[in-house]
Amino acid sequence: MSDVNAAARLDRTPRPSVVHGSRGRSPLALVTEAVREVTSRRRLIGYLVQADMKKRGSDTVLGNLWWILDPLLQMVVFVVFVTVISRRPVADYPLFIFAAILPWKWYSSVVTDSTTAVVSRAGLLRQIAFPKIVLPVATVTAEVVGFVWGLIPLVAIMLFYADRLTFMLLWIPVIAVVQYVFSIATAIFLSAANVFFRDLGNVAGHVLRLWWFLSPSLFSLKQLEDIGFVKDHAAVRFLAEINPFAILFEAYRSVIYGSDEGLPPRPPDLLALAVLLVASLGLCALAAIFFKRLEPEFAKVL
Repeated sequence: MSDVNAAARLDRTPRPSVVHGSRGRSPLALVTEAVREVTSRRRLIGYLVQADMKKRGSDTVLGNLWWILDPLLQMVVFVVFVTVISRRPVADYPLFIFAAILPWKWYSSVVTDSTTAVVSRAGLLRQIAFPKIVLPVATVTAEVVGFVWGLIPLVAIMLFYADRLTFMLLWIPVIAVVQYVFSIATAIFLSAANVFFRDLGNVAGHVLRLWWFLSPSLFSLKQLEDIGFVKDHAAVRFLAEINPFAILFEAYRSVIYGSDEGLPPRPPDLLALAVLLVASLGLCALAAIFFKRLEPEFAKVL
């Protein structure tokens, strides 16, 4: 009940969309309304972010300890797998793989939490009227805190590779902004779809595992392109290059690790990031239209 009362105090403005629904409205009108709802409900989003963080313990040091330990444990597993079993490591492989694990953990956490962003607030939705689209936005924003905590073990690992510790790390927030926008598009879509397809969370988990191994996570994009099957099939090579996490992993590694060919850290591919940012904004618009079309049915289904 405290969530209901707090949300009601923070959001008392009438919403025409809630009253009249979204039928018959143009996609542009829905996107404009979604943007207006998010930008005008900053206090409500702030409250929801704090509530999500408190629920997961992310507002305490101990609650964020898993964000430090989990990436390190994953790094150990993949280092053993690649260096001992497959025996195809690159130089300074722990840093190489950690540069991919950290942003991937952020995104996978967003996917997991966004599937329940709306359904977990069923009581809130039934009792007060407010723009539901702020729920997935708050979920993504809350996960930023975990990503920031994950930078602590990154810095600790980099102390063992002092030659790679450069001012290129200042590019990380720029890359993170691009990932944040892409994550918002994902969260908005999944949060709405899961209201009607409750098994979506299980499906998303399997897709994430497949996506991780199909991305240049364990190996660089260049190493993937050197595989015979990828090299011989231009379509496969093209799909590997436009994979959003191929762009993001390569960007993070560029500023954290450098190149597996021995080059020191350098600025990311800004053109690729700009293309991904524009594409992510387009996906956000499509996800917002999808969300707003389904929003009037949320209360009935839940």
